[in-house]
Amino acid sequence: MDIREVLAINLRKLRHARGLSQEELADRAEIDRTYISALERSVYAAGIDVVDRLARSLGVEAADLLTRPSGTGAKKRARGQTE
Repeated sequence: MDIREVLAINLRKLRHARGLSQEELADRAEIDRTYISALERSVYAAGIDVVDRLARSLGVEAADLLTRPSGTGAKKRARGQTE
């Protein structure tokens, strides 16, 4: 899983957990809604400033948006692959 996918998964999960639409998150982070959509689809790689604005808008640390979901590495190792 590449870092774009990690961001996409975490962004969508946290946005849903906060009960926010893409439009609401975009307004809070002062980012275009279509950009939020593209990030959640792994179309773009977000710059560090954007990651920080999204994290602040979601009430988390930027690192939380870039942390790989638990279990991903274990599944790869179980199949004999490396990360």
